[in-house]
Amino acid sequence: MQLDINGLTPAQFLAEYWQKKPLVIRQGFKHFQDLISPEELAGLAMDELVESRRVYQQAGQWQAEFGPFDSYDHLGERDWTLIVQALNNWVPDAEALIQCFDFIPRWRLDDVMVSFATPGGGVGPHIDLYDVFICQGSGRRRWRVGDLGPHKEFAAHPALLHTEAFDPIIDTELLPGDILYIPPGFPHDGITLEQSLSFSVGYRTASAKDMISALADHLSEQDLGAQQIKDPDRELTTRSGCVDNGDLTRLRTQLTNMLTDELVSEFSGRYLTQSKCALDLPDEPLDITQDEVLAWLDEQPLIRLGGLRCLYFDINVAQGVVYINGDKYQLSAELAAVIPLLCDSNQLDKTALAPWLAHADLLTQLTEWVNQGYWYFEDLSDEEC
Repeated sequence: MQLDINGLTPAQFLAEYWQKKPLVIRQGFKHFQDLISPEELAGLAMDELVESRRVYQQAGQWQAEFGPFDSYDHLGERDWTLIVQALNNWVPDAEALIQCFDFIPRWRLDDVMVSFATPGGGVGPHIDLYDVFICQGSGRRRWRVGDLGPHKEFAAHPALLHTEAFDPIIDTELLPGDILYIPPGFPHDGITLEQSLSFSVGYRTASAKDMISALADHLSEQDLGAQQIKDPDRELTTRSGCVDNGDLTRLRTQLTNMLTDELVSEFSGRYLTQSKCALDLPDEPLDITQDEVLAWLDEQPLIRLGGLRCLYFDINVAQGVVYINGDKYQLSAELAAVIPLLCDSNQLDKTALAPWLAHADLLTQLTEWVNQGYWYFEDLSDEEC
């Protein structure tokens, strides 16, 4: 799968459009093939581990329901939409779509959302707080996108936040292979013209509020940040009820001194690699041996589980630090060079891993990850597991 951004290089796109203005990308994917069929999507939405919802209007009122679902017959043939989050956690082919946008780092990736809609279907006019590339699969959809502004939002349903009517700066029809890029804050509304599928690659960051709340939990769990303010040079005051500018500086310094690169990377590595949706992991750890891992590597590559988040930081990767699925792993410094391979590549073959396979510690750790389901062999049958 290859991406063509209207002839723009990724660098040009980032400079001219990323988080600045929306863009219609005609035939961004030539000969685009749906990553999943409507029937397969309906089957996926039956799984209680899969986050799904459907949106429709009833008697002029918006309705939203959350899965799992086992029937759609009562919805008829028009005006409803089925949405499944984190398709990349369940359908390996979604990885190829994500790779097309890897000029944006994976720590910014949210997920791949898939939407199936019947004619007239949509979720209503709304504003998202993330960047999204809406990739049109089979069928056609009309999209209207408005400009930034003080748009009023309201709850059309407890699960649906809509925005007031807006004047479009984009009013277009997407055909298979077309892409619509929408930055945060731009109101938009999509209405299906014929039965269709669309695949949205979303990128978001957490709010400062959410990050600070999670950081407080991290400090408490790790028993960090217990240092008290020291002020042996305190001067006499005649205003006992006042926090003067010197004390305000002490308070600010207490907080900012705590936010070292080490602490921020330690917390962020764990926080950013947590998956918001369930992963397709085994119920119990597998029982694969190191010798079996080596033997299977002779025949096929290891594939990273869809949706698994793996990150490293420039400041400590040389020390062997890597973060995977909310956990910190400390490899030896001599294994540090394998970390970018783990995090930047979807597949690990024996040739690429060869320089490190002689290290017992790496083979032990790699086998542990395989048994956890983080990496897997595609052709390995359930019986062998």
